[in-house]
Amino acid sequence: MQKLIKQASSGLRATVIALTALAGAAVFSAALTSQAFAASGSIQFTVLKAGWFVGGSGGSGTLNFGGRTYPISIGGVSAGLVFGASETRFRGTVSNIRSASDVAGVYGAVGAGGAVGRGAQIIRLRNEKGAVLELSGRQAGLQLNLDLSGLAISLR
Repeated sequence: MQKLIKQASSGLRATVIALTALAGAAVFSAALTSQAFAASGSIQFTVLKAGWFVGGSGGSGTLNFGGRTYPISIGGVSAGLVFGASETRFRGTVSNIRSASDVAGVYGAVGAGGAVGRGAQIIRLRNEKGAVLELSGRQAGLQLNLDLSGLAISLR
């Protein structure tokens, strides 16, 4: 039993270190990216999140950019204090992009929050290409979190 706990603790520690490095690299890379000729668009998506210490999330939505609508997929992982499940419907803007494909990538965040029934959430994220998401959302479910998380967006 003690060996199992030690292995789980090592895995959690490795996950937290990897997510921290990923978030730091994304911020550093974005700082070096030129903002000349960058445009913006709107984005909306729904994310289902569940976890018990380690969590997972998934969802879908749309990106509106340059007069076109692009379907997107969302996936992610979080580690730390994660308990429960929730659904969040996000809406917001994406800026500092030159094409729709700039939205695709990994976004890292350190977060804390909770929902008992219904709640609200506001978040600002940046990916490795310099795209910036500014989102607000309505959350429903029963969840408590203090975690590092990574969110991956891909165009479908």
